[in-house]
Parts: sequence; structure tokens; C-alpha cells
Amino acid sequence: MATDSGTVSFIVDQLAQTNDVAAKPIFGEYGIYSDGKLVALICDGQLFVKPTPGGRAFAGDCAEAPPYPGAKPSLLIDADRWDDADWLGELVAITTAELPAPKPKTPRKPKVQKSA
Repeated sequence: MATDSGTVSFIVDQLAQTNDVAAKPIFGEYGIYSDGKLVALICDGQLFVKPTPGGRAFAGDCAEAPPYPGAKPSLLIDADRWDDADWLGELVAITTAELPAPKPKTPRKPKVQKSA
């Protein structure tokens, strides 16, 4: 993973002041989950927040870029904004509220054992 675990811890600590968040390894980097929804990715030491109409309006003239090749563009949050826990927390709260609820996982079918 190219992202330093200290970066992930810092961002999660900033967001934990206003949101129920967790970071989980995903695609070789990290995903930020809020209320069970994937709201952001941390890739190559950069923070990418899923774009929503309210998030775009709140973030203002925030650049958009794909977090990895082939991905849809996301809001690329400047590292200078990470220190503002209130602003970052509000952006994640707005994004979380606008994203749909995750689809329920379908239970796995038990494996059928072949008799010899």
C-alpha cells in the first residue's frame, strides 16, 4: 500500500470528531466508511471523496480526479484542508447523507460436500 498508515490515522481522527467513520483496506489502499457507506478513498497519500451535488456545492472549487486508473473522478481534497476537522467532517456528513444505503449482502449458500 502506497499510503502511509499515519496519514490514514490522521484523517480518521479528524473525521471521528463529527462522524462515525472507519478505514478499511480496499484495492490495495484504504476506503473511508461512514454509517456503512463508502464515502472516500485514500490513494497514494491523497484523499478522494465521492462526488455528490451537496458535496460539490459545499467544497466549492475543489478539483476532481480519479483515485486510480479507470475510476470515476472524485473530489480531490487538498492536504491543507485536512487540518480543518469541522470542514472535512461536514463534507463527509453531507456526502454520507446523499449516498444511497448499501445493498444488503446476500447470504452464501452452504457448500455441498460430495460423498465418496
